[in-house]
Amino acid sequence: MALQSAATRDSRTAAQGPARFYNPCEACAVRGAGICAPLEPQELERLSAIAGRSRLGAEQVVFCEGDPADTVFAVTEGTVRLSKMLLDGRRQITGFLSPGGFLGIAYSDTYSYSAEAVTSLALCRFPRRQLEGLIVELPGLERRLLSMAFDEIKAAQDQMVLLGCKSAEEKLATFLWQWCLKAGRRERSDCVIDLPMNRTDIADYLGLTTETVSRTFSRFAKEGILALPSTHDVILRRPERLKEMASGEF
Repeated sequence: MALQSAATRDSRTAAQGPARFYNPCEACAVRGAGICAPLEPQELERLSAIAGRSRLGAEQVVFCEGDPADTVFAVTEGTVRLSKMLLDGRRQITGFLSPGGFLGIAYSDTYSYSAEAVTSLALCRFPRRQLEGLIVELPGLERRLLSMAFDEIKAAQDQMVLLGCKSAEEKLATFLWQWCLKAGRRERSDCVIDLPMNRTDIADYLGLTTETVSRTFSRFAKEGILALPSTHDVILRRPERLKEMASGEF
């Protein structure tokens, strides 16, 4: 009976056709926001075939400025901090990447910045040379990466304005408004946004001191613009006011 049952199962499998390869990328929660968003199933399988997966704890290093740039990464869980070190030892944070973010693309043989985990982190990693080969063969992947590169250029331009032209209040308002938009909150009041980074990270991103960032948070709280139930949670009471301040409207 066992042999007969096995034969029956085999015949059913043959009738249904070969089993389709299970691709974990299809079930990825951030596929629609990542580099693989425009890929068809067969193209996605090719990308998945060269991908590895890593998990890091908070404050662990993804790569350091000057390391060989032989791997690129896609963020699937957590938040990554991007930074550069000045010659005098000061740190300038250039950005934070959330799930869907892509990092490690380099125009030379070494990374031009450092990347560290702010929170526990899950990453897809791709050998740089193999990914470059796929980019040539998959136009959708090339267009997606080009679009993400343009987004990075815009973010860099916005950061230049933020650092060079805005007051401390405008800088923090801009930062909080950006995170409000990322969370999809827009102008909804009494909504909570999660800030995974600490006050020093925010200060190094905004070009301020930690004390100035803390004082500005306190001022916003006293003015009823926001509430601070915990270090990482911010309740936006008046998001429209944050938007005005971010735009330089006082």
